[in-house]
Amino acid sequence: MRILLLILLFAIALSFFIFTSPVQAGEISDAAKIFNSNCASCHIGGGNVLIAEKTLKKEALQQYLKNYDTDSIAAIIHQIQNGKNAMPAFKSKLSEDEIIQVAAYVFQKAEQGW
Repeated sequence: MRILLLILLFAIALSFFIFTSPVQAGEISDAAKIFNSNCASCHIGGGNVLIAEKTLKKEALQQYLKNYDTDSIAAIIHQIQNGKNAMPAFKSKLSEDEIIQVAAYVFQKAEQGW
C-alpha cells in the first residue's frame, strides 16, 4: 500500500514538473531549493565531492542504486530516505513530500544529463 502511495505521489510530482510553465529566469523550483539546501554540498551539479564515481548521473544511478532500472524513482527515494555509506539518511530530516520532490528532481536532472 505504501509503495502505491509513493507511486501516486511521484506521479503527481512528476506531472507538476512536466505540465507547469517553465521556470522563469531567476526563479528556482521548490525541489531545486530542497536539493540545494540538503544535497548540493556533496552533489553539486549532479557530481559527488566525496566519492567521484558515485554521481547523480544516470549511468552511476543505474550502477549503484538497486532496482534503478526497474523503478528509478523508488530507488532514488530509498537512497534519500535511508542513505548508504557516506550518505546520511534524510527520512527524519525531510518530509515524505520533500523526499518525493527531490527524487523527481534528481531523476529529471539525470535524464537531462545534469
